[in-house]
Amino acid sequence: MRTRSRITLIAAAGAAAALSLGAITPALADTTPKQHPHSVAATTAVTGDPRAAVTRVADFYGAYIDSIWDIEDPAASANATALRAFYLSPAEQRRVAAFEAKEHADGVLFAQNVPVKWNVRYTGSGAGHATALVTLTWSDGADPEVSTIKVQTDLRTRKITDLRPAD
Repeated sequence: MRTRSRITLIAAAGAAAALSLGAITPALADTTPKQHPHSVAATTAVTGDPRAAVTRVADFYGAYIDSIWDIEDPAASANATALRAFYLSPAEQRRVAAFEAKEHADGVLFAQNVPVKWNVRYTGSGAGHATALVTLTWSDGADPEVSTIKVQTDLRTRKITDLRPAD
């Protein structure tokens, strides 16, 4: 009986040591992935629904900004054009082109440069349309420059039908 108690005690101590070592080894080894200062934090989750108007607006602005940010990539310009054709109604594509011809600026962003961040917020729906407010952040720091764009989407076609500076 004494031998069995010793074996049980030694086995329990060994199991506790193994569990403790397993728990602290990652902390000691610092095996957590390192994040680039401009990358998404490990706890950030992004979700979407292709049926939701606000998700589609967010998808469009995210992909569009990515494309024009990476303008050195030979596929970037073609991708930005394809995104416009897919997400914008034909009438809105014509309005964007007219704005660009007149203002010599991007008609989706209403600017000549590329924002460093973007945010899309649903603001309401009615009469077959949904509206969202896109906030573009143009610089980093304590007091960054921002602009906002009001975006209207047709709920039936899911196409963006109107873009207007909201400032």
